[in-house]
Amino acid sequence: MADPLRPPLRAQPTVPVSSPLGARALAGLVDRLPVAVLALDPAGRLTWLNAAAERLLGRGAAVLVGRPLDDGVTGSPGHALAQACTEAAGSGEPVTVAAGEGGWYEVRAVPGAEGLAVTVADVSGRRAVQEQADRAAARATLLVRVAAELSGALDGVSALGRLARLVVPVLTDGCVVTVVDREGRARDVGSWHADPERRALLARYARVRLDRLPAASPVARALRAGTPVSTAVSEVLAVMTDQTTRGMLRDLRAESVVVLPLPAESRTVGVLTLYLDAGRAMGGTDLATACAVAVQAGRAVDRVGRQNRQIQLAEALQRSLLTEPPAFAGLEVVVRYVPAAEAARVGGDWYDAFRSPAGDPVVVIGDVVGHDTAAAAAMGQLRGLLRGVAHRGGAGPAEVLRGLDEAMATMHGGTLATAAVARLEDGGRRLRWANAGHPPPVLLLPDGRVRALDHGRREGDLMLGVDAAAVRREATVDLAPGTTVLLHTDGLVERRGSTLDADTARLHRTLAELAGAPLPALCDELLARLVQGTPQDDVALVAVSVGAA
Repeated sequence: MADPLRPPLRAQPTVPVSSPLGARALAGLVDRLPVAVLALDPAGRLTWLNAAAERLLGRGAAVLVGRPLDDGVTGSPGHALAQACTEAAGSGEPVTVAAGEGGWYEVRAVPGAEGLAVTVADVSGRRAVQEQADRAAARATLLVRVAAELSGALDGVSALGRLARLVVPVLTDGCVVTVVDREGRARDVGSWHADPERRALLARYARVRLDRLPAASPVARALRAGTPVSTAVSEVLAVMTDQTTRGMLRDLRAESVVVLPLPAESRTVGVLTLYLDAGRAMGGTDLATACAVAVQAGRAVDRVGRQNRQIQLAEALQRSLLTEPPAFAGLEVVVRYVPAAEAARVGGDWYDAFRSPAGDPVVVIGDVVGHDTAAAAAMGQLRGLLRGVAHRGGAGPAEVLRGLDEAMATMHGGTLATAAVARLEDGGRRLRWANAGHPPPVLLLPDGRVRALDHGRREGDLMLGVDAAAVRREATVDLAPGTTVLLHTDGLVERRGSTLDADTARLHRTLAELAGAPLPALCDELLARLVQGTPQDDVALVAVSVGAA
């Protein structure tokens, strides 16, 4: 019996073929090509097709010739190919289209008076190779981005919260990131889903799930054992007893879940929960990449935890050196210190307030060059030295700075610092001051005007540690009741991309706006307006209000 799909007599091209082989012989050659070849008339009806096209469309030429390309067998790729033919004919470029059962085809169409000449090549294998290469590149890029996101993070929780957006959709359809503190408390810090319509639902689920997941859940098992857990979501739903979270997980429409622990040196510091939709499986390469991400995340949490403990210790040590000022009759003294954003968050800024041997209040502001523990250590030593010099014979501010400079040359060679010293005399009615390269003291007068004490220039005399024989100048100024004296380090005003004039003007303008505010509120608002968050440099200030109760 003849094959109904391959009738012995095939429709031949209607266009004469100029070839020694003749039309029949040429058709036979084209018949053996692995590429599907078709001809369509101007109405889109098939006029000829080779054997590869018959196999592609699932019917023989006797059935298909004279019919539109998309009028074939249900499930055949005819409809997709017909649309691709129209697009390719219009653009003159090949069109790649998904057709049939997971196949990908490259369609080329050349229009003519007789209709279209079409070739259809199966590029499924080539596309699969390209997709594998694209996925490999995406995984490599992901690891680089994760490393960049986590390597310099000072806040591990915030960095991990953003991690969910990185792994979706490269490795999974949905992700929730969980962190465990040193007391063993777990909390979800970030979530993301590739489907915008499911993101809010996943976020709501992440806010409540940890308190309601049973001990047999994949998350609980991964946290407890510190090993990956992979299972079907249907199995998770089977052990969930809370109907609210059970319904939320069901509505997420994930088919499987993979939970990966975030390992640190001595404990599991969190987990990544990866939700995969139906039709998506995590292969070995994807799983290895996800595990690498989890390891990077665990190390980042551990590193940030150690840094935070070091920061807390360093801050405690530095603050122990920056003591609260004593009470002075007729004066109010307020001090503030804000550490910098650097990893160590310690530096050389300091303030001090004490009584001279004659009983006069003395206030000091200083800054050792550097932003590290060495600068903080030098700060503590210079602060003590300055107190000792000030108590030796009741020296004035200029003599205090000269004596400190001399002591530094002997005991702290190579250390550079700036400082300003001010002594309030006559019950606070007169200020005697001297400056060694530091931002000038500032007066906020009772009428709201602002004045800088700058010897006629922006900064004081030579900084400390340069020339111990340098002459130190001293000046006095009368203070009316209600005057505020502000001494500060440069971290209060200096901003990247700004100028010294602009920085100074901003300080003076802000002080004028705060005139009349209680001194503690004035200092706090000054920091809030000028520093705005964690500064890049330490900030220290000491403010004195004259005539306050």
